Amino acid sequence: MRIYLTGFMASGKSTIGPILSNVLGLEFYDLDQEIEEHEKSSIVEIFEKKGEPYFRNVESEILKKIAQKDNIIVSLGGGTITIPQNLELMKNTGKIIYLKVSPEDIYKRLKSKTDRPLFRDLVLKEASKEDFIKRINELLEKREPFYNKADLIIDTDQTPIGITVDTIAKKIMRLINEKD
Repeated sequence: MRIYLTGFMASGKSTIGPILSNVLGLEFYDLDQEIEEHEKSSIVEIFEKKGEPYFRNVESEILKKIAQKDNIIVSLGGGTITIPQNLELMKNTGKIIYLKVSPEDIYKRLKSKTDRPLFRDLVLKEASKEDFIKRINELLEKREPFYNKADLIIDTDQTPIGITVDTIAKKIMRLINEKD
């Protein structure tokens, strides 16, 4: 079994992944962490020093290696699925789960994080909510067609009642079991 968690940055992939792996007895991999270990550099530093094309190349190579393992859950980077060979690899080797989150919730989760290369400049210059939402929507518009190719789509928005990570993990497990 191979499960790939995809979705926009801050959608909960790295939070939900370890919980699912624990409950399902699968090994967990965070693709960004694997890249940082391989490159001995943070994602932000890789983007700044070597650029996004270099990063995407390394990301694809590491994903290929991880995808050869069995019984795994992989938390992907927000843009991993937009590379055609990555999408094809994941479709052919496992199940893709899209953790969907609204631009509003993405903003709440990202507004003060400096470890996200595509939003770092907005955080550092204390940009307006409107500027954040505009960039989020621009990226979502490009990425959503890829995200929607997932086998399962789970809404992770923090509703007024407040959906918990545990609830999301249980919902994913139920849907995986129904699909098998």
